[in-house]
Amino acid sequence: MPKQVDHQERRETIARALWRVVERRGARHLTLREVAQEAGISLGQLQHYFGSRAELLGFAMDLAGEQSGRRVERALAELGERPHPRAVLRALLVELLPLHADSRVTSRMSAAYVLEALHDEEVRARARSGLLQGRGTVEQVVRQAIADGLIGADRDPVVETDLLLALTGFTTLLELSVVGPEAALTAVDRHLDGLFAGEGGSAVR
Repeated sequence: MPKQVDHQERRETIARALWRVVERRGARHLTLREVAQEAGISLGQLQHYFGSRAELLGFAMDLAGEQSGRRVERALAELGERPHPRAVLRALLVELLPLHADSRVTSRMSAAYVLEALHDEEVRARARSGLLQGRGTVEQVVRQAIADGLIGADRDPVVETDLLLALTGFTTLLELSVVGPEAALTAVDRHLDGLFAGEGGSAVR
């Protein structure tokens, strides 16, 4: 009997081929033909699953985001049943920085997706929705930490969330070797130490 094709698996295979192309050459001149060649299939086969470059980029970005989410979940699980919010925020920030092979893939896919979003309203709306969701998660942790007295009550949760997310700006500096991983992590830890300085105890790492 002919082998049954797992369509989701095939779509993920194509998305990973796109990741490899972006990793090597970036996404500026990315074509469906190039991705098909990397995936070892014909252009027609690829177009059976993805009708446009934007559709493929969207799926590849969603897949990268799902994998990133699973890595965050594992990192949070390792913190125990009731992790300190400082440790939670650190885990979230560290995963957003290109500090290992998997997060570098996600980081570069995000950069490619943002460039696409600047010229495509549909991609822009999708990218914005994902970023707002991630921002909401960080703000929720900050608000709860303020309510629990772990962050000073005089802190504005919106501003503090924005400042935390600004630390993801280290992505560009890391990718271009302007700063190293140790320096980026030191800055993240210093900021978190200052944020939680009012809780009256030593920083939890």
